[in-house]
Amino acid sequence: MNFIPTEIEGVWIVEPKRFGDARGYFSETFKKNEFESAVGVVDFVQDNESFSSRGVLRGLHFQKGEFSQAKLVRVSRGTVLDVAVDLRGGSPTYGRHVAVELSHDNGRQLFIPRGFAHGFVVLSEEAQFQYKVDNMYAPQSEATLRFDDPALGIDWRISPDEMLLSDKDLRGVSLADIEPF
Repeated sequence: MNFIPTEIEGVWIVEPKRFGDARGYFSETFKKNEFESAVGVVDFVQDNESFSSRGVLRGLHFQKGEFSQAKLVRVSRGTVLDVAVDLRGGSPTYGRHVAVELSHDNGRQLFIPRGFAHGFVVLSEEAQFQYKVDNMYAPQSEATLRFDDPALGIDWRISPDEMLLSDKDLRGVSLADIEPF
């Protein structure tokens, strides 16, 4: 596996090796010893999956306090633009984001540590999105950062009229209203 640091400390692009031939390919998408050697110890406790059509934007979600989650995300079908926003109090990159295209074709993954809001938008006709988390879902601690907050300056790479959002995501709050981690 290749581990590529991003411009925000703690966020990593992970590129698993693919071994291909005329039949297709094989890839180890997670190896605990390699991951921990590069990123550190993370005890993943749950795997999740979502399926979405073009324009679906999910996020920017996070859990507060003791229920904060680190995530390792990937796409097994289609293409998404994946975004992580730094909400760590005192961080020199507070309020900044990393945006990475994840697809079945490029095989890339993104590791997002605790203290970040996370979201993605589907750029292909469909996308199957999978992620590991290191803490259980706690609905009472969930919050949503507004995806279109001008303070974030995120280029989602599709027009707003193409976006499909849940009511929860449309009610997200601005960065100015978030209490840092």
